[in-house]
Amino acid sequence: MNLQSEAFVTRGWRAVLALLALALVTMSPAHAQSTHIQPKLVAESAAPAPGSGTTVALTMAPEKTWHGYWANGGDAGFGLSVEWNAPDGVTIAPFRYPVPDALILFGMMNHVYEHPYALLAEVQVDKSVAPGTDLTLSGVANWLACTDKVCVPEKAVISVTLKAGDGKIAPAERTRFDGWRALLPQPLDRHGTWERKGDMVRFAIPLPASTLIDAPHLFVETQNVVDYAAPQSFSRNGDYIIVETRVKGEKEGPVSALLKLGSGRGLSLTLNPGTVPAAGEAVAGKAGGIDMELFWTALGGAILGGLILNLMPCVFPILSLKALSLARSGGDARSAKVEALAYTAGAIVTALLLGGALLALRAVGQQVGWAFQLQHPLSVLALLILALAITLNLLGAYELPSFGGGQALADKGGAAGGFWTGALAAFVATPCSGPLLGAALGATLVLPAWAALPIFGGLGLGLALPFLAIGFVPALRNRLPKPGPWMDRFRKWMALPMGLTTLALAWLLWRQLGSGEQLLSPIFAAAMALVLLTHYGAIQRGDRRSWPLVVSGFLFIASLASTVTEVAETERTADATGSTFSLDALAKARATGKPVFVYFTADWCLSCKANEAGAINREAVQAAFDKAGVVTLVGDWTNGDPVITRTLAEHGRNSVPLYLWYAPGAAKPEILPQILTPGLLTDKAKP
Repeated sequence: MNLQSEAFVTRGWRAVLALLALALVTMSPAHAQSTHIQPKLVAESAAPAPGSGTTVALTMAPEKTWHGYWANGGDAGFGLSVEWNAPDGVTIAPFRYPVPDALILFGMMNHVYEHPYALLAEVQVDKSVAPGTDLTLSGVANWLACTDKVCVPEKAVISVTLKAGDGKIAPAERTRFDGWRALLPQPLDRHGTWERKGDMVRFAIPLPASTLIDAPHLFVETQNVVDYAAPQSFSRNGDYIIVETRVKGEKEGPVSALLKLGSGRGLSLTLNPGTVPAAGEAVAGKAGGIDMELFWTALGGAILGGLILNLMPCVFPILSLKALSLARSGGDARSAKVEALAYTAGAIVTALLLGGALLALRAVGQQVGWAFQLQHPLSVLALLILALAITLNLLGAYELPSFGGGQALADKGGAAGGFWTGALAAFVATPCSGPLLGAALGATLVLPAWAALPIFGGLGLGLALPFLAIGFVPALRNRLPKPGPWMDRFRKWMALPMGLTTLALAWLLWRQLGSGEQLLSPIFAAAMALVLLTHYGAIQRGDRRSWPLVVSGFLFIASLASTVTEVAETERTADATGSTFSLDALAKARATGKPVFVYFTADWCLSCKANEAGAINREAVQAAFDKAGVVTLVGDWTNGDPVITRTLAEHGRNSVPLYLWYAPGAAKPEILPQILTPGLLTDKAKP
């Protein structure tokens, strides 16, 4: 069979399959039936407010080996449609689809979901609707469910109970819907161009060179533009991604499409007819399925960035513990090597665990970034109690083997003490984002999990390198002071930075929870921890009364349980210089034609606070901004925010700080350095 005949047969089979599927849908009964993809309609708020609305999600759960389809199903599939029965005063927008996958079956391209997915739609309630009105939504949904061997058109009645009310959203529902929103493609704020050239169709997508992409695919929603099954060639020409593939059809005018960037991320965009630049450097030059140049660059940046973290103030209190331990060893080679290796292992293992947790949360749709654990008050409370315990230990209130003295403990407990000190150093280092580290960790957004984990491990290795060198280089170890009476004074002095860390964590907890009732249980838990540890020390010094220890221990556990049950998601607004960041606020600010300065910060980010105090909030800088009419937007990431997380990811970051400068009329922002100076910002504000 020649190529022409084969193409004719393939097109014929596609047409037959599509016609059969449509015919079966038309003839299928209207009543509910057993389906291979289970639908369920849920609402973010069961009481949408008149004059506002809510978001509804149609969750689709395919059975094993079955899949559903994107809005444009490709060569042989089709998306979901709903015939709504909506109450008066209620309007329902079209469903928005998450980023799909490309699946080739029998030479035909399918745009599919082979896992549970959710379609989202906005529901608007007219302001004339009276509170308490029944707004129950119902409809008949039709979709196509397929395996690699058979396709079945399916139909079901879907409904969700709503009643006009105050629009309140339960924290659990907000979290669930944020997870689904994270999987939707983000709209690209600029249009691209497309053109036909012979039997090829070419697209130019405006995408800053700083945006990381991996395994891209262009899903063209508009019909009669491309041959879906044809290979796609991706290259970069400056700030444009050039896509070339085989043409199919005679469609003219604007084209709607979705560019999949990798790892479930995507951008929705419109492409208008126009000139497309020449192809540039190939994008998909990968070995073993990943961009090896990106991997090695990111790994080196993580190691060097971790090394630089040792100079950051957030890590210094923990380094003081290690300095005390090394001084105690008195230059003994064996002890120093054991502790250095244990410290390194603790730092690397903790960095890997944090990185693994971050990747796992992303895999289930959560919008999180580096230092995600400090965005939750319970994690901050746990770290506060730990810092308090270390402070009391350094002051001599009680003794623990990990921090105690004596030759026996140095021999037997040195490895354990070193490991946990390294683990703690890695844990508290995560809020810091020094030079090189932001870009290195940003690479984990597009690398597969097995390639991203070594980068997190590289951060831990870089953090441990100074102590690893001291443990294995005699010349460095010999410069350590010898053990003596000064060590007890040094130990007490080291309680000062650790105590300051405790106070900083208490301030952060207050910032996250406010001054209301939610703060009472954490305060009581910290107070009981103080009593518990202090009396434990008294027992070590000969006090035989055990009841204060039992009572304070019981109250400590009870207060922790109360904290877990009471602490919920807390809304907070930035009180920094500037307006609160949102995508709408950014669009409005750019529309004014004035310069726009956007900075993303968090209360637990010491680098952020240093830049704010030393540069952003300086009187000279604010005067220059006022004179130039600069619009400042502040993205506060203290408690986490999926919109900010996605914005960071779009600029190749998964941590703060991030500073963006939008010059008037510029197509893309300039990413400013992570260390700001007043001169840099005032120069930007000059016309």
